[in-house]
Amino acid sequence: MPTDVPALLAALDGVPASTDRALVRQKSRDFYWYSPILKGMLDGKAADLLVTPRDEAEVLRVLTACRAAGVPITPRGAGTGNYGQCVPMEGGIVLDMTAMTACRGIEGGIAELEPGVRMLDADLWARERGWELRLWPSTKRTATVGGFVAGGGAGVGGLSHGTLKERGNLHSVRVATLEDPPRILDLEGDEAAPVNRTYGTTGVLTLIRLPLTPAQDWRDVALTFEDFSAAGRFAMALAHADGIPKKMCALFDPRLPPFFREIADVVPAGHTLVVASVALSALRAVADLAREHGTRIVAEQDTVEAERDPKRTPFYEYCWNHTTLQVLKRDRGFTYLQMRFPMDDPWPTVERARAAFPDDLWLHLECNRFGGRFAFTCLPVVKWSGPERLAEIMAGLEAMGVSIANPHVITIEDGSAYRRVDGDQLGFKRMADPLGLLNPGKMRSFTKVAA
Repeated sequence: MPTDVPALLAALDGVPASTDRALVRQKSRDFYWYSPILKGMLDGKAADLLVTPRDEAEVLRVLTACRAAGVPITPRGAGTGNYGQCVPMEGGIVLDMTAMTACRGIEGGIAELEPGVRMLDADLWARERGWELRLWPSTKRTATVGGFVAGGGAGVGGLSHGTLKERGNLHSVRVATLEDPPRILDLEGDEAAPVNRTYGTTGVLTLIRLPLTPAQDWRDVALTFEDFSAAGRFAMALAHADGIPKKMCALFDPRLPPFFREIADVVPAGHTLVVASVALSALRAVADLAREHGTRIVAEQDTVEAERDPKRTPFYEYCWNHTTLQVLKRDRGFTYLQMRFPMDDPWPTVERARAAFPDDLWLHLECNRFGGRFAFTCLPVVKWSGPERLAEIMAGLEAMGVSIANPHVITIEDGSAYRRVDGDQLGFKRMADPLGLLNPGKMRSFTKVAA
């Protein structure tokens, strides 16, 4: 049903809104174009109206008006996701949450944050008070807290704290429903699982409480290896070194470092790069570990100083899906996958995957934890040869025991796999959004339960 924009604007009088077509189109996109499949599916889709509430009361006004008119609502943060999460499939409004930017306070090591707070701002604010975020995405300098909870959940810090799906990493949320009338729910602990990484399909986050960790001084370090397997052995040794505090550790196929502008010059041609974020107090221990593995630290910088300077690159911006972005800036003939190698003795499977697809896959491994166990998360850069070849690669990897979280689909069920948060998300949506107006098309299993 077409959106009656004038009537909706009248109902929302006083709430910031825009019908500017260029702006609405811009806010109806994310980085789905990393996937040629999603690009073909989502190019051209846009909302009819952009609405930017400034507080929880305005969120409820918007939801009340949209429910009464049957208008679809697609919530968004900064739009740094890669899965078409904030692309409206049925028009309606884009609900831009980036005007809600208050850091309200810290109590008992738990930060209370509005959804539009940038991850970097939240971390710097917490650091001023002796704390820091446990987890953040490689898009930390742009991404919002609400977007990370609704559509991300993994990234830097995962080597120490796992992902956002781990019990204890998300304390609680306030979420607005699309019932009649809409209401605000306070969800704590396991009760918050139905809105954790559900793309805004199960409610609109209006407040997030994140457990923090004591602040440390972090240093980005880079090391190089002539042999890929040697780099893997070092990465696993660092990951398991209990006496070395670390935020991340990643290693890269030798074909990838030339795309990393600020660090490319320190990586000899044909060498594997490892980057890590370690505590300042552990630099000597890391140097000793490097020497034991036949290498040394070739570059080092203060993580916080780098991320506060727009002209510099913190090393985490070579990691996670920033790896793909660094390549796509110079060559659009690539895409990517999201996968996890077996948690018990992963390296033989890494080598098998590398040997099976030597030209298609440029491996990029992230050291991570799932359920307290070490795992290699992998976001390989993939040469794009069409959907059929991509399907062959995924099938071959799965036959080796590799878990795939397919980033070339738009629905939660089909794309999350091992990243799916436990909880009755479908049952919660039936209660919270019976008309199916919240980000329609992103939850395949949902059918409308009210008229």
